[in-house]
Amino acid sequence: MPWWFFRRHSRNTTPASTSAQPSSGWQPGEVALPRLQGSRRYLQEQPYLLPKDLGEANRLDFQHYVLRAILHGNYLAPIQQPRRILDVGCGTGQWAFELAQQFPQAEVVGLDLELVKASASPPPNYRFVQGDILHGLPFDNDSFDFVHQRLLFLAIPQAAWPAAVQELARVTAPGGWIELLEVGTALQDYLPSGPATQEFYQLGSQLAALRGIDTDGTVMRSLARYLEEASLVNIHYQALDVPLGEWGGRIGSLMALDLREVWKAISAPIAARFGRSEQEVLALIEQAHREWNSFHTSCHFAVAYGQKPI
Repeated sequence: MPWWFFRRHSRNTTPASTSAQPSSGWQPGEVALPRLQGSRRYLQEQPYLLPKDLGEANRLDFQHYVLRAILHGNYLAPIQQPRRILDVGCGTGQWAFELAQQFPQAEVVGLDLELVKASASPPPNYRFVQGDILHGLPFDNDSFDFVHQRLLFLAIPQAAWPAAVQELARVTAPGGWIELLEVGTALQDYLPSGPATQEFYQLGSQLAALRGIDTDGTVMRSLARYLEEASLVNIHYQALDVPLGEWGGRIGSLMALDLREVWKAISAPIAARFGRSEQEVLALIEQAHREWNSFHTSCHFAVAYGQKPI
């Protein structure tokens, strides 16, 4: 087994037993999703709500390009020439691949619960590490010059966020940067909204709440505070208002397509949990998708980044 699957203990490493590991408030087996629902595959031992399968891998790649268009790049932090870069919750690895190509002198590491999609020709300076932020990161203190994490609101229970960000800070080198990107999870983060949007949101938020996941937008609005509590400095917070639907041009069309696929990905668990037929839930999603155009709905994102003191 490759050496990087193990935490390397040294004088500069906080042992796993005493490091600030997140406490999720959710235990495996509590409100667990069946491993297979229809054609989708779900994880049972993590609070993560979205499936882990080829369909989700394709959506993650699509989402990457949408976010890159929204941000006009892959990140906002003022990084210079990082030597080591970490992407926590790397998904298909596309963001990390592009950073590896942009910084060929850097070692780029992607970490996720499992390898979502094997690449035939990853950049030579990229490698994948299996791991779970909720169990602590398998890296030494002060290991990375740039630590990136985005859209893990469905993977990290709300109670675990402060300690999760502290764990990101632990592995960040002095002078290095952490960047977080999240989307709002409250109904008021999708306004103006129609009745189908509101109904689906209520179903999805009930399912998420059962697994300790944020449903009121606290995580997105607290990103800067989490960084501050982790003793970072030079913290910047930027709110982003992104249109949903063709009324918002190319970005709006792409964002609506991505969100519709996210909602469809949890349609089977919602149907099973609340005694609905999956076709009924899918019809509700299609109605909501049409509403975004007629209501000119927008969704709220936020990016926060900060620097570890030297």
